[in-house]
Amino acid sequence: MTIANLNIVPFVSVENMMKLVLDIGVDRFLTDLAVYIEEDFRRWELFDKTPRVASHSHDGVIELMPTSDGQLYGFKYVNGHPKNMREGRQTVTAFGVLADVGSGYPMLLTEMTILTALRTAATSAVAAKYLAPKGSDTMAIIGNGAQSEFQAIAFKALLGVNKLRLYDINISASRKCASNLKGLGFDIAICTSGQEAVEGAHIITTVTADKQYATILTDNMVGTGVHINAVGGDCPGKTELHRDILLRSKIVVEYPPQTRIEGEIQQLAADYPVVELWQVMTGKVAGRHDPSEITLFDSVGFAIEDFSALRYVRDQLLHTKRFDELDLLADPDEPRDLFGMLLRQAAKDAA
Repeated sequence: MTIANLNIVPFVSVENMMKLVLDIGVDRFLTDLAVYIEEDFRRWELFDKTPRVASHSHDGVIELMPTSDGQLYGFKYVNGHPKNMREGRQTVTAFGVLADVGSGYPMLLTEMTILTALRTAATSAVAAKYLAPKGSDTMAIIGNGAQSEFQAIAFKALLGVNKLRLYDINISASRKCASNLKGLGFDIAICTSGQEAVEGAHIITTVTADKQYATILTDNMVGTGVHINAVGGDCPGKTELHRDILLRSKIVVEYPPQTRIEGEIQQLAADYPVVELWQVMTGKVAGRHDPSEITLFDSVGFAIEDFSALRYVRDQLLHTKRFDELDLLADPDEPRDLFGMLLRQAAKDAA
């Protein structure tokens, strides 16, 4: 990345993000991003960690997700407004910043609506690599909205999953998902119920959008030996799984203080034992113990995953022009003379 003025910040717009992803290829983007996520989770203890700062309203939530590894600082602004879909808007939108801790200067500003979908899918597949039954090739996806295709492609790229069983209460969403994935090497079945979708599935992904306590999976739908990738329950008052499923499962989470507020485990006691994903990745705790075990990744999304995504995009910009140069930082020739910048600009405008 060559920017002549160090005070210019590279900005990745939605258009440039799409072009960057297509330049690299969706499969490779996901597999490369998964490497960055694993790298950062393996050095988990270096990071500042805090539950995201959330402002809740009747209609949704706006959140800030910050973290730092001591050298770089990253944050994401993200919203979650399920009603937006009815108005033709995205349920989730986001942007993010990566900055240098030493100077405090931002190094990258980027859209993160598309990038969040990619990092969520990559994180799901990384977790499943440690938790899903060996040889898994069939996944049920319940909820076929904006996240579904990314999840499918990530699981195929990282785990070899090539059979999909789709279900959504709106069949047009399932048809959309199937159409978008056509020609990508999947054997796809559109199902008429959640029960039908989970039949024969090694992995069950729930990724619905409604902000409510819901029971997308009931206890009788989940047999032994499956891995559940619970993505949709990501804020207080929003769940997808019956509580009895949790009691039968080995539960793996990103960051317990956040997941206990927002994840499926908000249904359980505050001291209910869970395993942290970084512990599994580093071998401190075993992933799947035996073929009959039910594993559950209670995914709510955590700032370190966004940090990984920001790092990855920054590194890709070293080899591409898929960014704009944003004049974001006021930096006068004499650092103490900020007002003088205004005077010089006035003189320039008057000339």
